[in-house]
Amino acid sequence: MMDWTDRHCRAFHRCLSKRALLWTEMVTADAVIHGDRERLIGFNDMEHPVVLQLGGSEPGKLAEAARIAEGFGYDEVNLNCGCPSARVQSGSFGACLMAEPDLVADCVAAMGAAVQIPVTVKCRIAIDDLPARETLFTFVDRVAAAGCLVFTVHARKAWLKGLSPKENRDVPPLDYGLVAELKASRPDLTVVLNGGIQTIEACTEHLATFDGVMLGRAAYQTPALLGEVDAVLFGEGEPVSPFAALEAYRPYVAERLAEGVPLHAMTRHMLGLFNGQPGARQWRRTLSERAPRAGAGLEVLNAAHAPLMQAASA
Repeated sequence: MMDWTDRHCRAFHRCLSKRALLWTEMVTADAVIHGDRERLIGFNDMEHPVVLQLGGSEPGKLAEAARIAEGFGYDEVNLNCGCPSARVQSGSFGACLMAEPDLVADCVAAMGAAVQIPVTVKCRIAIDDLPARETLFTFVDRVAAAGCLVFTVHARKAWLKGLSPKENRDVPPLDYGLVAELKASRPDLTVVLNGGIQTIEACTEHLATFDGVMLGRAAYQTPALLGEVDAVLFGEGEPVSPFAALEAYRPYVAERLAEGVPLHAMTRHMLGLFNGQPGARQWRRTLSERAPRAGAGLEVLNAAHAPLMQAASA
């Protein structure tokens, strides 16, 4: 979800669900240590609970980055061992770490010793030609022995040779059964399922087996999905409508505009909010065409919103 789940996206998603655990984009440990921290990992208090997702493979640097994350107020820090992009591979982290469980264990141990917040891991079931069951179970057991108790498992292999990152999201077959076997045989661990989950109904079904589910592109492309999470999955309140979420997000947008943040930086995450509703096409068109213009403000949101309101009241 790099370049997608930035701070504005997370603030918007929090308007749809108070209970969902929100994740940052993956940020490298080096960037956290040496970069512009406020720009890279700064967040708004409204985003809690929120996880900082780190990339790296050097225990000392990851420990320092974890300390910085804790100081910023993050609720959890996660080590990404699942991203298959070429940029990540060139840095010797991400999915290629599935082949180095001992190194990941060292990283997790160092991070855990540095902070009080939970240190968790996100991984695939295996990479390339490595056998899936042996790779996943060996990886999880060694990393768990180093102190990690929570694993978010994307139930696909990552093919680092021959498939693009986009193809790696769809081409390798899903193996929910293997991840279910992991949970059944390691009941003391928290296992969160990721990969191919598109609906709230599917979330409910998977929660009968797993401790949690992770929604990625489905939640981004159809944000209204998150509006059902608290009511359906947590049994709290009523579903949050897209209209209610938009109104809840307006004060945040106004505050950021006053700080000089371009409108498009916030509205680009909202294009799919009204998918399937009358007026949704005009909503997307207005935001896509007018929000990027210099000086665009709340009047653009109002213009995009008006046809939806008219359609809803017709």
